[in-house]
Amino acid sequence: MSPPDPTDSQADAPTGAAAHVDEIQIFEREPGDPQRKRINPLFKLALELGPLLVFFFANAKAEWLTEQYPLLSSLGKPIFVATAFFMAATAIALTISWIKLRTLPIMPILSAGIVFVFGALGFWLQDETFFKIKPTIINTMFGLILLGGLFFGKSFLGYVFDSAFKLDAEGWRILTMRWGLYFLIMAVVNEFIWRNFSTDFWVGFKLWGNMPLSIIFTLAQLPLMQRHALPDEDAEEPKTS
Repeated sequence: MSPPDPTDSQADAPTGAAAHVDEIQIFEREPGDPQRKRINPLFKLALELGPLLVFFFANAKAEWLTEQYPLLSSLGKPIFVATAFFMAATAIALTISWIKLRTLPIMPILSAGIVFVFGALGFWLQDETFFKIKPTIINTMFGLILLGGLFFGKSFLGYVFDSAFKLDAEGWRILTMRWGLYFLIMAVVNEFIWRNFSTDFWVGFKLWGNMPLSIIFTLAQLPLMQRHALPDEDAEEPKTS
């Protein structure tokens, strides 16, 4: 009996470069993909809300920050200082996501693109209007993406919440429709706030208005999520003795 030809196994085995390419997944996988990484919900929440908290802090403490770091005074009004910190915090959050998970979340990467584009325009033209309409554009975009995805039979909301809970197809469809409408409503609310109130009031509303409303809306969806929740796969696995 002749020994096995080592060249056969070499031919079948993927090359190191090809295997490495297969492992690279820049954007997070679809919610139903078995290779999708499970992300700690608190960690994901910190990455997504961290830049907003930085923005609020920098706007509230802009005068103190410019005293400590005079170079920041060249940015202009407090809203410009806060936006600079927000852009930096967004870049850091995406970098941490890549380092820890080797993927970039879909929704934050879309909002980050708008943040950098309108932030750059705001600094260039020194017009704070660009910063104020950014939430309108982001909310409108998210609302249209979610509702448009339903038109094509896809629920993109799973990209955001799939790490926290599992729902059946009907549950995702209803929840996606509700969140799509919510985003569109919040776009209208942002337009009303910045056009009729001061900049400080608008900044405060971003944290003390948007956040509580989002939490209340999320809690209101719990009955729906409980009705359409899927059993935990880990809990169903039979125990081996």
